[in-house]
Amino acid sequence: MLGRHLRVLFCGINPGRVSAAAKAHFANPRNDFWRLLHAARFTPRLLAPDEQWSALDHGVGVTNAAYRTTPGSGDLRRGDFEGSAERLERFARELQPAWIAFVGKEAYRGALGERPELGRQRRTLGETRLFVLPSTSPANAAVPWAERLRWFRALARASRPVPRPAVRALLLDRRDRVFLHRFVLPNDPGVWITPGGALEPGEDEAGALRRELHEELRVQDVELGPWIWERSHVWYWPARAEIFDTRERFALVRVRDARTVRPTQHDSLFAGPGAREEHRWWTQEEIAKSEDDFAPRAFAEHLEHLLTHGPPTEPIEVGR
Repeated sequence: MLGRHLRVLFCGINPGRVSAAAKAHFANPRNDFWRLLHAARFTPRLLAPDEQWSALDHGVGVTNAAYRTTPGSGDLRRGDFEGSAERLERFARELQPAWIAFVGKEAYRGALGERPELGRQRRTLGETRLFVLPSTSPANAAVPWAERLRWFRALARASRPVPRPAVRALLLDRRDRVFLHRFVLPNDPGVWITPGGALEPGEDEAGALRRELHEELRVQDVELGPWIWERSHVWYWPARAEIFDTRERFALVRVRDARTVRPTQHDSLFAGPGAREEHRWWTQEEIAKSEDDFAPRAFAEHLEHLLTHGPPTEPIEVGR
């Protein structure tokens, strides 16, 4: 359960039989992981294991130090962790999470070959910081709930996101093509997004969107259509070493002539060293067939619904 620029990538030791059968992380009902995640306010509600993909919306991912299924972690052998350090280093380099948190000392020791103490570690994987939590397994019953929660809350404080209200434009031309852009880094192909950005102090949403369209695309005197979508997601911005809780609203904006949209490379410096910006007009069919990443992830489906049924009466939630 992986994603780019996560707040925290949690690393368990290995899948137990219940989790393997359920094809979900920490699926044993006696395992406290999902309850602790909610109690520490990483997620706004308690997620069931089969809802694990929803955790990505909150900047939370999950992996394992070893992949072999066993009745208990005590059944693992040293060979089960072969390649674990290299795999986590690759995740840190390519996915760039702010933190990797090991759920249990043995997960850290198995993967990295060191005996840790609980809490933040001096070691890092590139720019990714490391944290060790108590195991949430029922086999670790000697550690009470309150002590486990204390460490989860410590990690939550260390990785607390900054609220970031933002606005974006679903910019369509006369052929119903949508304008998208992305920032490409040497080790990151980027995500196609709509133009827009964060509100500045004292701005209202409409004023902020008009400013962003002028700064990014030289589009002026634009008529904003209805607010159609809403999107909330927690993400890490490596170039600024900050974690954000972004709440975005999307307005429908139409332009008669696509040639009036002239990208300025306004935000390239903020994307990180070596970043370059790409931009293009897409049809809904092209997005549906593409293997690139888009934000929101279900962009093609939401755009198709909009073009078929028209704007909703109230903005709809479109997910991460």
